[in-house]
Amino acid sequence: MNTTISGKTRLLCLLGSPVAHSKSPLMHNEACRLLGLDYAYLAFDVKEAALSAAVAGLKTMNARGWNLTMPLKTAMVSLVDELTPAAKLAQSVNTVINDNGHLVGHTTDGIGFMRSVSDAGVSIIGKEIVLLGAGGAATAICVQAALDGVSAIRIFRRKSAAWNDTVAFASRISSQTSCEITVEDIADSRLLSKRLSNAVLLVNATNVGMSPNIDATPLDQSLLYPELAVTDIIYNPKQTRLLMEASEIGCKTFNGLYMLLYQGAESFQCWTGEEMPVEQIRIKFFNSL
Repeated sequence: MNTTISGKTRLLCLLGSPVAHSKSPLMHNEACRLLGLDYAYLAFDVKEAALSAAVAGLKTMNARGWNLTMPLKTAMVSLVDELTPAAKLAQSVNTVINDNGHLVGHTTDGIGFMRSVSDAGVSIIGKEIVLLGAGGAATAICVQAALDGVSAIRIFRRKSAAWNDTVAFASRISSQTSCEITVEDIADSRLLSKRLSNAVLLVNATNVGMSPNIDATPLDQSLLYPELAVTDIIYNPKQTRLLMEASEIGCKTFNGLYMLLYQGAESFQCWTGEEMPVEQIRIKFFNSL
């Protein structure tokens, strides 16, 4: 963001509730400042019932684009004019690009995840991964991994009322990509152990282990082995119990901080056409987290 906002400054923003804690304004405004781009990124506390009105207002004001948090990511799907292939598959939108009133819905969470995996030096294309959880983050990760060429994704989740929805989702993504996706009971430790033995990466996309419940872990350490890479999309705490236990036995580990950074970088490029200076943003805002 420039130090002086002019009559030509374009609006970028985040919609969700709560949003006061978000690092997105810091990240995007610093990127705009570094590149000399005339945009300002703000955060607006918007609940789902007010989303349609908020979007109408942003269109009227010709805002360039916006991000969304859950549950607005799914609610936004019906409010855009066009969906990218990934957003259509995921039925989720975290980034909207406003091209003169034509709204394009995109999901950059999975792109951010895949870039963070590559950044960590882990190769998963053509290979099998195990994914714990089936929420919004897991959905985005699953879709992008399938589109990018991961050979198989084993989703493990609790048996609950949403079980059939996850099975239907997995079937739909499998049928539209070359990736085999299965949904399995996380309580079945024997099957989980078997799947992990064939996988190169374990992804925890649940909130188990997130602050303040930092003593919790989604699985027993005995299921891990040194050749398995382990990532946790949680970044508070920076090192969850899962990551600590995985590190103890020699696994390569990384958390969700760079997924956050890279999904933002993808959104930034969608809006501005410029690459976010991620190394400078990383040093200023992420290394200390």
